[in-house]
Formats: sequence, C-alpha cells, structure tokens
Amino acid sequence: MVTPAGRSLIDAPGTDEATWRAWPELARLGVADIASWTSAVILAAHPDDEVLGVGGLISLLAAAGARLTLIAVTDGEASHPGIADPMALAERRIAETTAALRVLGAAGTQVVRLRLPDTGLAGREDEITFLLRRLVAGFDVCLAPWEMDAHADHEAVGRAARRASPQAIFYPVWTWHWAHPGDPRVPWRDAMRVPLPPAVAARKRAAIDCFASQLEPRAAGIGPMLSPATVAHFTRDHEVLFPVKHT
Repeated sequence: MVTPAGRSLIDAPGTDEATWRAWPELARLGVADIASWTSAVILAAHPDDEVLGVGGLISLLAAAGARLTLIAVTDGEASHPGIADPMALAERRIAETTAALRVLGAAGTQVVRLRLPDTGLAGREDEITFLLRRLVAGFDVCLAPWEMDAHADHEAVGRAARRASPQAIFYPVWTWHWAHPGDPRVPWRDAMRVPLPPAVAARKRAAIDCFASQLEPRAAGIGPMLSPATVAHFTRDHEVLFPVKHT
C-alpha cells in the first residue's frame, strides 16, 4: 500500500530526467568509498528495486569479489492490478531478478526471499525488522530503499533496515520522480555519489531491460509500471546513496 501522501507524490507529474541532468550539484556530491566494502546485503521491497537503485553498485561489488546477499521482501505480485494469477506474475518477476543479476555479473549473489505481501508491508515493519536482524548481521553495508521514498513498502523496508543494521545506507527510487533539484525534503548534504564506468552503466541498463513485466503495458489500458521517463532516471553514469544517521 502506498500512503495517501505518497500516492499523490507518485501519481503526480514528475521531474523529468533532463532537469536532473542539468543540475550541477549531482556531480559535486562526495564519492562513496566502496573499495572498503567486502560484503553487502541489499534489501528490495519489490523485484527490480535493487537494480534500479543500486544495480551499478552491485555490479561493481561483484566484480571486486564482494560477498553479496539480496533480500527480496516481496515477490512483486501486486504490480498488475486485476491480474488473474498474481502468483504466476511473482514467479515471472523472480526469474527476471535472476536474469538481471546474471547480466550484472552478480549471478553468485545469494538470494533470500521473505515472501511478504506486496503493498502490505506498512503494517509489518516490526516483523521485517525481526527477520532482518539475523540476516544482515556481519555485512559491511546494508543497502535499503530510502525510508522517505513516498512508497509505503519502500519506507517500511527502509525503517526496518535502520532498526536492524548500524551499517544501513539508503538508495532512492521514487524520489527521482517526485523530488526536484535542491528539494529540501531530500538530504542532499549527506548524499554520496557512486560513479559508474560506461561498461557498468551499460550492464545496468541491460539488467533493467530484464524486467519485461514492468516495462510492458498492463491490462485494461494501464501503462507500464516503469515508463521510459521513469527508466531514464536510472540510466545515468552514477548512483546516489543517503547514509543513515542513527540517533
């Protein structure tokens, strides 16, 4: 479920990618020191979140020999409203994730599926936190959807990550749609940039293409979950991370 406020942000016309690319501050963000990360656990509220947000970083870490685990909180069965067989869609999305990891050069990533209900995570944050505490222990970094991303599932997983791991770092997904350059709702001052060499950026784009279920028009005249305008936000030469400030 997307919160009412989040739904209005996500459904409203968004910021086009040309506007983001014209904002010079993105190029001035500090560069994340990923060379010290020998292991990483990546949390995804839905299949494709991890590729959109940190697919390039996953590829870089895999190439460096890091130990990687992907925790898929849901299998994404609710992305197509009214579909006759949501479980078949879930299986399709699982296969898309496998293909995407292979394209990223991260086929050796361990995948843990929690199989919690898609669009139903807002009320299960405590349960997710409990499950994550064991699963994320011992990793150098825990990459999670941003807890202010305006999608209730993303936010629940982000909050759970903050509670479960002192090594949590956030990646934005829907933020690129509803936010705007210099937006005071976004922690730009603390943001870090992960530069992607051309070959890595190309692998990430190919990995996004693996999620055909999200790129195709849906039934009843509903457009694709990932429109070309949305995908454009994730085909840059860098990715952005928000460090978690624990209080």
